[in-house]
Amino acid sequence: MGTIFVDNLEPQSGTSLTLGANGDTLTIPSGCTISNSGTATGFPGITMVDQFRLTATINQDTDPISSNLERVDDASFSGLGTGMTLSSGIFTFPTTGLYQVIVNAKFEISQDLVAFVETMVSSNSGGAYDQVAGAAGGEQSSSFSASTSSTNSFVNVTNASNFRVKFTTTSFASTDSRVTGSTDANETTFSFIRVGDSQ
Repeated sequence: MGTIFVDNLEPQSGTSLTLGANGDTLTIPSGCTISNSGTATGFPGITMVDQFRLTATINQDTDPISSNLERVDDASFSGLGTGMTLSSGIFTFPTTGLYQVIVNAKFEISQDLVAFVETMVSSNSGGAYDQVAGAAGGEQSSSFSASTSSTNSFVNVTNASNFRVKFTTTSFASTDSRVTGSTDANETTFSFIRVGDSQ
């Protein structure tokens, strides 16, 4: 296999220039620069966005949060690509990839030091879970105090069949701790963004 040296490759007028065939790999040596004076298309960016929300208040420890969850359905909302699958509080991923998992939790706390909404990830089909993030709220006083707490996690999903995510509430002191939800607007939400290929 030889090497062809040219200064420029230009397609014939009215046609497009194709480099390689479907499934081929084009290698750009280290140090080379791709120059583009037009608009580059066909490069993958964010390929999946999905968001769920809690529709009712939780005031107890729950593992996992499995009820009162809905995919956001406001008229202005739209997901992107094939979204997450939810079954009995367990979220599964549509494909491999590097995913950003965002929790935004609205707390109402009274006479309780701290309460958590935790992000739990399994890489072995739910056999074991690892806590990767914890949104917390807390207050020691005679009346409820409202707060919102957020967490961000990146989950490297190398096998979509094995990875799981669930969310739990812990350290809830009966009715003195609440994480709130609504079916009409986002209060406590769980967002998923595929930002690239698995690493």
